[in-house]
Amino acid sequence: MGVKGILDRLIQIKPRWLFMDDFAVYNGKNIDLRPKIREIVQGMASVTEFQGVVSQSRFSSPADVSSIPRTQTWSEYLSKAGGNERLEFERVEFREPFLIVYSSGTTGQPKCIVHSVGGVLLNSSKEGSLHSELGPDSVVLQYTTTGWIMYMSAVQTLLFGARVVLYDGSPFIPGITALVTLAAQEKVTHLGISPRWLHELQQAKIKPREMVDLSSLRVVTSTGMVLRDALFEWFYDEGFPRRARLNNISGGTDLAASFATSNPLSPVYVGGCAGGSLGIAVGVYDSTIEGGDGTKGIPVDEGEPGELVATSAFPTMPTMFWGDQDGKKYFDAYFSRFDNVWTHGDFISIHPITKQILFHGRADGVLNPSGVRFVSAEIYRVIEGRFSAEIADSICVGQRRPNDTDERVMLFLLMKSGVLFTPDLVARVKTAIRSELSARHVPIIGRLTQIYVIQTTVNGKKVETPLKKIVSGQVVKPSGTLLNPDSLKFYYRFAEVEKLRENKL
Repeated sequence: MGVKGILDRLIQIKPRWLFMDDFAVYNGKNIDLRPKIREIVQGMASVTEFQGVVSQSRFSSPADVSSIPRTQTWSEYLSKAGGNERLEFERVEFREPFLIVYSSGTTGQPKCIVHSVGGVLLNSSKEGSLHSELGPDSVVLQYTTTGWIMYMSAVQTLLFGARVVLYDGSPFIPGITALVTLAAQEKVTHLGISPRWLHELQQAKIKPREMVDLSSLRVVTSTGMVLRDALFEWFYDEGFPRRARLNNISGGTDLAASFATSNPLSPVYVGGCAGGSLGIAVGVYDSTIEGGDGTKGIPVDEGEPGELVATSAFPTMPTMFWGDQDGKKYFDAYFSRFDNVWTHGDFISIHPITKQILFHGRADGVLNPSGVRFVSAEIYRVIEGRFSAEIADSICVGQRRPNDTDERVMLFLLMKSGVLFTPDLVARVKTAIRSELSARHVPIIGRLTQIYVIQTTVNGKKVETPLKKIVSGQVVKPSGTLLNPDSLKFYYRFAEVEKLRENKL
């Protein structure tokens, strides 16, 4: 994560201490994080509550941080702690705040979602014991970043006495079978991965069950993006032991839980998730309803796609958004569309016979390349903050056509009068996005002409959904709310973007 992304989160919650590794390891390279620590300390200068950074050693010897202001090593921090080392347990209320996780909104800074002690523990017990059959003999390996909700999912398996294997680095280093080998070595019983990882194994014609001993493996959990039907078939026909349960799940950071998952009793069918998660009333509402204050949602028939909603309260509903004094941001995020119903933003259907929950993608403009979810607003903030003198406007959408294995991000730039669209500009924009956000945010970049301007409503709001459908291969009928419906014609060429040359789009 770039410095700006970190500060966007930290400045909102005003922490006293930030604990941060001094080095990172990825793609076989050691990355010195001390320059980033220095920038973060500088960026936190306005936060009076902030006391400093505690540098944690990634290797056997801690890096020298003596020249970085307000920064000390882990051992120095502990030496000053003092006090009583005896653990003391305090009883708290069920809805007491437990942790803050972050999810990007459609505008502004990331939302600081506060989850409760009781909600997380209750849901962890339910999903771990009833859905996944975790126990003292379980060994869990979940490939995840520490910033994703799945990291908490891995750590909370300790509640059942399970052993957790933490993996640091790329899942493809030193080779594409790194996690497969590790799973066999550690006799992993519950393996958590992504559809993209399964796809890479399939493309490389690797058959894990033939190369290593996976006799301990009971459950393989896949999440982060839609799992293609072909990967279900490959999993059982060629890839993994047939007795292992392919547990396709979908939930989110917003609820620190799964809406849909599998269980030991229901069969696994190709496509979707085996069923709903206990304790969460999942429904599907008509997505064509605009919604608004007091609007009642209309359920659709089984088999029909629509908005994923939760029609009753569930244990892991967030207690609040940090800093949201009147609760308006919280209400607007989940309850403003349909009256008294949680609207999540996923586009789903329920199979009329198997009762599987099928996830078709996001119902809004959230982007999801390789399972890394973010919103176009994050890209816009970089463009507006760094290139306002050259770029008049921009629009960012995801492209996922029927045969695509992953979503890609496409960014269209409208240049200011007299400013040329050049390879140098494209390179600088990509570098800025990579630096401030991450490599997964870096898009394909195309140029807009003054004729085909940014798609907006009559109220001047950018409209991304029709563009996303067009570049993904669909034909769209322009809405009457569009200010410039003819401009949609320009985007159809990008449905076959491979035929166009990047930087000259």
